[in-house]
Amino acid sequence: METETATRWLNDAEQCTWRTHLDVSRLLTHQLEKDLQPFGLTMNDYEILVNLSESEDRRMRMSDLAGATLQSKSRLSHQITRMESAGLVRRENCESDRRGLYAVLTEDGAETMRRVAPHHVASVRRHFVDLLSTEALAELRAALTPVAEHLRGQR
Repeated sequence: METETATRWLNDAEQCTWRTHLDVSRLLTHQLEKDLQPFGLTMNDYEILVNLSESEDRRMRMSDLAGATLQSKSRLSHQITRMESAGLVRRENCESDRRGLYAVLTEDGAETMRRVAPHHVASVRRHFVDLLSTEALAELRAALTPVAEHLRGQR
């Protein structure tokens, strides 16, 4: 017979903190996405460009890129197809694994990053970083680090 464990309901402070986190997460993502629209990019596009621009030879295996961006391989494939059409990335075969593919940042993609990154950073500052003190940022980082580590371990 299974033993039932009592649900540990959130108290008022926990509930308020959780809902504030959800609000900030949704609202901030919406605003950052809105600020990328004039450049014809989504947050997913930008995240892919960042990952590729920071990778050796500006390339990543598609499976690794899917993991890094928390997208299914199928969803990433559709995203890369759209970005290929825009000239931002291209696919290349993996010499060591015939089934493997790389996503590669093109020169147009690198130029897009150089043009858009300053605007994105300004948006992050305006809507997040500059609203918090240096101390609050350090406290927030310290508070969220164990959550991030826990969730990375769940993947």
